[in-house]
Amino acid sequence: MRIIAGTAKKRLLKVPAGWTGRPTADRVKEALFSILGDLVINSNFLDLFAGTGNVGIEALSRGSDRAVFVERDRRAAAAIAQNIKATGFECKSLLMVKDIYSAITELGQIGQPFDLIFLDPPYGLGYEIPVITSLLELKIVSPSGLIIAETGKRETLPPDIYGKALLRQERYGDTMLSFYK
Repeated sequence: MRIIAGTAKKRLLKVPAGWTGRPTADRVKEALFSILGDLVINSNFLDLFAGTGNVGIEALSRGSDRAVFVERDRRAAAAIAQNIKATGFECKSLLMVKDIYSAITELGQIGQPFDLIFLDPPYGLGYEIPVITSLLELKIVSPSGLIIAETGKRETLPPDIYGKALLRQERYGDTMLSFYK
């Protein structure tokens, strides 16, 4: 796993030994950031189910002002911390090692919305709709914000979640990216 573009281009990222997570593939990540384009620049980026921090660190490398990483697995969170340090993004990053809903509640209390929110939950467990609904109920998404959900290709997401419309879906092998605005 590596950073594809930007200030940390070609930096290799650590993955914890024995970790059973599934990091976003470079091909999918490259397609995601090609679609996002300049929206990343100066954005507040939220990386939920962050795993190794792969996607959030890519956003920082490409010009995001700030990234918040939420990961409950302590081994994965340790890898995120190492990866943030290795890429020099400590002052632009916040790592929250806690349950997704606790983190969303805390972020809602802070009251600083995000422009881009990426969630990559374990496939097939149904986290997408409840998490997106919580984000919207707690006003964590900026008015023009974009939510991107990575799912398995067989998972079906609705055309609308709590007032956010499904704008686009792209399939890459077994992975589907769904964009809500």
